[in-house]
Amino acid sequence: MQPLNDSSTPLAPDLAAGRELFAQVHQAGRSQLAPAELQRLLLLLGMDLQPQADAASSEPELRVRITFTREFGAVLHAGLGGVDGQLDERNFQADRASVQAVVALTDGADFLLLFRRTLAYQKLVLWRQSHGLEAPDAVLTELFGRLLALAHAGQTDHPNAAPMLACLDIDALRLSPAPHAHWAECTLGAPPPRRLPRPIQKIEQLIHPRSIGIIGVSGSSMNFGRIILRNLMGSGYPKQQLVIIRPDETEIDGVRCVPSLRALPEQLDLLIVAIAASAVYELVDEIIETDSVAAVMLIPGSLGETEKSREPAAALGARINAAHAKTGGGPIFLGANCLGVVSHPGHYDSWFIPLERLPKPQKKAERNAVMLSQSGAFMITRLSQNPWLDPRYMLALGNQTDLTHGDLLSYFANCAEINTIGVYVEGFKDGDGHDFALAVRQAVHQGKQVVVYKSGRTAPGAAGVMGHTASIAGELTVFESVLRHAGAIVARDFSDFDDLFYLASALHDKTIGGNRLGAISGAGFEAVGMADNIHGASFSMQMGALQASTVERVQGILQAKRLDALVEVRNPIDINPGADDEAHLQIAQAFIEDPNIDAVVIGLDPTAPSVRALEQSLLRPGFDLSDPKSTVHLMPPLVQGNPKPIIGVIDGGSLYDAMAARLMDQGVCVFRNCARATQALVRYTQARLNAERIRTGAPHQN
Repeated sequence: MQPLNDSSTPLAPDLAAGRELFAQVHQAGRSQLAPAELQRLLLLLGMDLQPQADAASSEPELRVRITFTREFGAVLHAGLGGVDGQLDERNFQADRASVQAVVALTDGADFLLLFRRTLAYQKLVLWRQSHGLEAPDAVLTELFGRLLALAHAGQTDHPNAAPMLACLDIDALRLSPAPHAHWAECTLGAPPPRRLPRPIQKIEQLIHPRSIGIIGVSGSSMNFGRIILRNLMGSGYPKQQLVIIRPDETEIDGVRCVPSLRALPEQLDLLIVAIAASAVYELVDEIIETDSVAAVMLIPGSLGETEKSREPAAALGARINAAHAKTGGGPIFLGANCLGVVSHPGHYDSWFIPLERLPKPQKKAERNAVMLSQSGAFMITRLSQNPWLDPRYMLALGNQTDLTHGDLLSYFANCAEINTIGVYVEGFKDGDGHDFALAVRQAVHQGKQVVVYKSGRTAPGAAGVMGHTASIAGELTVFESVLRHAGAIVARDFSDFDDLFYLASALHDKTIGGNRLGAISGAGFEAVGMADNIHGASFSMQMGALQASTVERVQGILQAKRLDALVEVRNPIDINPGADDEAHLQIAQAFIEDPNIDAVVIGLDPTAPSVRALEQSLLRPGFDLSDPKSTVHLMPPLVQGNPKPIIGVIDGGSLYDAMAARLMDQGVCVFRNCARATQALVRYTQARLNAERIRTGAPHQN
């Protein structure tokens, strides 16, 4: 095959030759290619293997590899090679040391756009410029394309096929005068087993059940089953559509009882299982055998989370998986170790947390989000601290005995009623990271936003994950890189998840036309603080340059408020603590209508004496939130009437909680400090622009 060089024409690798080479290695009883075989393989990729390094060359070395990962399947990786690459992985921010992408979601040109963000690419370009050479884009595009083609050819799901490509690692790769590597290694492996497809259409019956059965309800005490029953009724689910499976009672709390699953007059849409873990195994077999239930919610913990339970739990999962081969796909199972489901459209709450422990203030009636979490407590704390997140659906996955992250995301990616999906991941089942990444990309193409947080970010954290939901945490760098490439918004910590999920839900229908920010406040530190926080790890916003007409318009507002002698019109602008509610919002209107501004962050200055920020003012009765000229009355129409994002900042203590709550209840996006608001907007803007690139094929944003 013709080697790669700057003048070569694109050539696809000889896939048949690659497969034949792998078969020969397998027939020889080996899993690793010998040096001569590696040389043949690299020649197929358009490069040479030269074990003796050229010490005189200063050209930056690259490292590229294809790795079959447990979670994501085949992943392409590229970054700096040698010692520099190892140091960079430990010291540089996301996507600067190296980049990764799921093979199924990229091609040579797309991966080059991703690779351009790395230090490796930047070093290579500068070196080539200093030597009078053109940018390496053409040769890199062809190289990545050949690697991807080989990865596709080297994968198989058939257990009797030749072994698949498990890892091809090429290090100390230089492009001049023609691509050559000083080290390479290639390993083959058996294709991993894949679970049968789950009938995810039955998730419809899980979240919109026409009938719900519960097993494990006590007739004499307030156990978990009884709490769930009370929550179901308390959230509005009709009693007549409920049934309790209990042989020694005729009714509990006004809900009828039947002695067994076999006594049910018809198939249940949903069965909630709240019995001891030891009794689950026999019950699941009965559910499968009788085909009496479409969807099952397994509440009990300790199934697969302790050493003693892992083997029987794995056998249980195998039986559930085998049932999916039946006509109709068999029942689906959510859990085990599952908090339950909250479905506002389904009119039910099956969490075993008493409703009185989750007080919820008034909020907008129309919810457009879903939260999927392995940890039920994660959802509880998010909702308790941030009731305005309140999604349309909240589902706890537990240890994914059956339904996985990929299953649920695939379902909700196609739900017209949902536009924002928040996901808390502790670990993926084998191959499910691949399915999840494809579902993220599908959701992005459907115009949806997916916000993801991955726990188990350290060795002790990963160990804790295994003890909690029987998950395997996986490598964080690969997780974050491939999901960002797929189009997900990847959160760095819990607060970041809250902010991004909140912004995504609140701003989904707003236009993100670019990265130019307008910043307004009556507090000087706040205006400067907004400008100081426009830089992210791999993306920055900029302060938009105001048009002359906008400057003149703002000067007129300041003059009318007798502030013109105190304030210089610029961006960011400190409009002085003497500015009242109306001045803040009139200037925000002027900024947001400027074509050079894509979004506005406005400090609402609750402590300023001219701002109506108190529930009740003792010093100036009526000069409070009830005044029609207060921000809580003036800002909602401004936000709703503009296609661009406007974010309010109320930096003050509990005295101003009422002001924030009144605005958020009306759909205004409010943060409690300027740095957090601006940083979240920067990351959200980057994600929205990247999603638009994915949908249209435009270049990556840096």
